[in-house]
Amino acid sequence: MKIELPWPDRTLHPNARVHWAQLAKAKKAAREHAYYTVKGSGLVHTFPPGRIHIWIDFYPPDRRKRDDDGLLASMKAARDGIADALGVDDSRFVSHPMIHDTVHKGGIVRVTLTGGPTNAV
Repeated sequence: MKIELPWPDRTLHPNARVHWAQLAKAKKAAREHAYYTVKGSGLVHTFPPGRIHIWIDFYPPDRRKRDDDGLLASMKAARDGIADALGVDDSRFVSHPMIHDTVHKGGIVRVTLTGGPTNAV
């Protein structure tokens, strides 16, 4: 299953120092957007028991250096939305973040989900 999400709001980065209400609003928006993207994709299916590998490919909006742990933390709300849409606990997710050198206007995040180690790409 593959979906495409917008670049995470900078207020979601763990180093951002924002008011709690602004952070809550950004988290809610990211979670809902991911949820409706998965539901709208028509690709919702059941995964076998066990781990679900979530391959997160980041295509940044510019050439600034970024770290994968900060970007992965910025995606927490979106991951929760994906888990909600699939009806699974996000503790099943095994993350594989990758920051690409290719710049994409506005930035995008491509998410691919695969079940179990035999289906991993």
